[in-house]
Amino acid sequence: MTEDITAVARAISEAESTVAFTGAGISTASGIPDFRSEGGIWDRYDPSEFHYSKFKADPAAFWEKRLELYDEIYGEEIRPNSAHEALAALEEAGHLDTVITQNVDGLHAAAGSSVIEIHGNGQRVACESCDRTAPLDTAREQIENGTLPPECPDCGGVLKPDVVLFGEQLPRVALQQAKRLARDADVLLAVGSSLTVEPAASLPRIATRKGATLAIVNLEETPVSERAEFDIRGDVANVLPAIRDAVESV
Repeated sequence: MTEDITAVARAISEAESTVAFTGAGISTASGIPDFRSEGGIWDRYDPSEFHYSKFKADPAAFWEKRLELYDEIYGEEIRPNSAHEALAALEEAGHLDTVITQNVDGLHAAAGSSVIEIHGNGQRVACESCDRTAPLDTAREQIENGTLPPECPDCGGVLKPDVVLFGEQLPRVALQQAKRLARDADVLLAVGSSLTVEPAASLPRIATRKGATLAIVNLEETPVSERAEFDIRGDVANVLPAIRDAVESV
């Protein structure tokens, strides 16, 4: 593993453009459960309860169910971990262009990274009528005061978590940006993602078709591992700081 870490660091240091693509596995070290692994969120909740059609049919019931998850994902004790911090440090040093993430926890931004959130951000809410966005606390305060579902302060429309629910399309602009960055990258660093959920999982394939070096850091094999020049199986909270340190010493 050490040799691969050194080689990945060298590729990053020599690249004109490096992009990171992250999934739930980067946030588990912060105490956030992932969704699809054994014991994950979908073992405890029915994914169909988080479908956009459920929200439209009964937004009050949807919010009641959704709030059960918020302390797990957005509680005050949830903080960026060493993997988030390593990516932010690489960007600050000029070795990383941006982070593309499937995660909705906001931890990359909290760590100081520039980030494209292709599944949205659960720390925000958005009005279904006028598209205004506001912090999640806007909705939580209303719910605690008996307003369910929460309402837009501007137009009175229903507020929705500003995330992509099942049955919704990914935000077009964010996805276009992500694909462009993948096409232009010299190195794509895929971190903590099973790389099974489309269309986000297509980004490593886009990058490798354009000749990028693909480096995967994940506990398990992925469907695109065979495309990767480097496939590092390990804890991202340990591997990414090691890559950062190696880049600094190249």
